[in-house]
Amino acid sequence: MKDITDHLLHQDESFRDRLTTVDEKGKRKWVYPKKPSGDFTRYRHWFSAILLIFLFAGPFIKINGYPLLLINILERKFVILGNVFWPQDMYIFVLMLLAGVVFIILFTVVYGRLFCGWACPQTIFMEMVFRKIEYLIEGDYMQQKALDKMPWNREKILKKGTKYAVFYAISLLIANTFLAYIIGIEELYKIVTEPVSQHLAGFTAMLIFSGVFYTVFAYFREQICTVVCPYGRLQGVLLDKNSVVITYDEVRGEPRGKMRKNEERTLGDCIDCMQCVHVCPTGIDIRNGTQLECINCTACIDACDSIMDKIGKPRGLVRYASRNEIEQGRYPDAEKPKRFTARMAAYSVVLLALLGIIGGFLFTRGMIGVRVMRAQGTLFQKNENGNITNLYNIKIINKSHDALPVQIRLLEPQGKIRLVGDALTVPAEGLADGAFFIELDKSQLTGMKTPVKIGIYNANDELLETAKTSFMGPM
Repeated sequence: MKDITDHLLHQDESFRDRLTTVDEKGKRKWVYPKKPSGDFTRYRHWFSAILLIFLFAGPFIKINGYPLLLINILERKFVILGNVFWPQDMYIFVLMLLAGVVFIILFTVVYGRLFCGWACPQTIFMEMVFRKIEYLIEGDYMQQKALDKMPWNREKILKKGTKYAVFYAISLLIANTFLAYIIGIEELYKIVTEPVSQHLAGFTAMLIFSGVFYTVFAYFREQICTVVCPYGRLQGVLLDKNSVVITYDEVRGEPRGKMRKNEERTLGDCIDCMQCVHVCPTGIDIRNGTQLECINCTACIDACDSIMDKIGKPRGLVRYASRNEIEQGRYPDAEKPKRFTARMAAYSVVLLALLGIIGGFLFTRGMIGVRVMRAQGTLFQKNENGNITNLYNIKIINKSHDALPVQIRLLEPQGKIRLVGDALTVPAEGLADGAFFIELDKSQLTGMKTPVKIGIYNANDELLETAKTSFMGPM
């Protein structure tokens, strides 16, 4: 036990001073991960396949004739699960964003970077799509290294050209899919089938998106996780000793050393085979502990488990575990680690509260949005009968899927409303503008500005929404 403790105290921490993919001169070190295999890799294959099918099928899925998800920033129109949201519903999006942040924090506190390894689009596309194609065309990591060192001959040009052509084709497919989530599948179909001159902006966006995806997956790769994405850097403040991460059990493994035939083993279970390092897509050594580059992809678990099977040792030298669970093995008399701490409970309460508020807003969200304003540059007018009139502009947004005939009525105080022009009908998911006069008797006025309340009714005489404004009168 003393040897293990001494090893941990004197462990070289200089690796934390630099990224594993950058050398001392600041030059990029290309990572050639070995092709992983094992139980976790197989589970990730199935899970990734489900997510990819859902992603590419999403634009074609309709609910009540509307997309499953649409984020149309240009028209400021958003559709989630067939429900249309407009800028007037932005407060709901803010709450959803807050709930998402709290969920990420809670999930990370409990399960570390499980999302990065299993559900992050960057990881899924890189490891489960582009890396697979690379293995298929160029071979495993040793063959890829040899190919890159090879002079440009027919074999290298053929393999590299084929790989990058397939990479760009897939990047174009991904770009079209993401574009469909922004402008809708119908508009995307027009861009693809109609002449480029009619959709120059859309075609340009498609090329830009595909170029970005191609650059990321062909060249930038793991640098997205270690340089661009802030999630890894948040580990330092989100993880604690109860967080479940992929970790190396140094209690079992140290002191490490090579295994020799017919020699009685006095060292730890780690035989220093480096297989966990060879399979890592970010090039780290998991035995150094939790690092910001680690995306919890489980490749090191499968690699280590396969070695443990070969040397007759139990699996789990590298596994999902918390720091406290590892230390529990080091100190058998230590208190059993808590899986659900006060910190987790606090985040859970905040998350449930936000979800409850969001649910309440969604449940009570009206079918329409109304904005009433006095016409700019106008004063009150006196009628022949002595009553006072004000001119107003009204803007009505229809959030429903059907055209909506509406009526405008004055609720408070007593008076009359005279609509300018024809009756208002708001198109489905559309906007309608109108103007109307409010006429009040002098006896209803409470000063220069009298508060008034207006009701918007549908054809069935149901009150849909109310709006408040002020009525200007003489002193």
